[in-house]
Amino acid sequence: MLKDFSKGRLSWLLLLAFIVFFEACALFFQHVMMLGPCVMCIYERVAMLAIGVAAMIGAIAPNNPISRWLGLASWGFGAYKGLMLALEHVDYQFNPSPFATCDLFVTFPSWAPLNQWAPWMFEAYGDCSKVVWQFFDLSMPQWLVIIFAGNLVAFGIVVISQFVKSKND
Repeated sequence: MLKDFSKGRLSWLLLLAFIVFFEACALFFQHVMMLGPCVMCIYERVAMLAIGVAAMIGAIAPNNPISRWLGLASWGFGAYKGLMLALEHVDYQFNPSPFATCDLFVTFPSWAPLNQWAPWMFEAYGDCSKVVWQFFDLSMPQWLVIIFAGNLVAFGIVVISQFVKSKND
């Protein structure tokens, strides 16, 4: 059943909707609540966007195994990278050290200078080690650990379902 669901466009569009929601929240925090994003926040934002791109890839032709597996691989990569970044960010916040700090400026490849193309979304000016917002006693990077880990769990379940024979096979 889950395999059949992953072969439908709705599943991929739901994933994209969640990513759009999380990105909208990030922009709300930045531009309405005036919470300056740090370098790690920006990198986590890019990882979240990678999952959004994965959702778009999967939504193009979800019945096509190549499109579906490319979308799944991209989703897994984005979720894993995002989880690693969020865990590192949590470490900066709760184990501050003068020897372990995030960069002062975001660094993107020369072929994709996102901070120059869209500075309103990709320019960092916050402090990685500062806890500037909490919800249920969890900081933003801690929530991102939950979100990215949840994505990895969902990704794993969907990948496993690809190997289960469905009624339509």
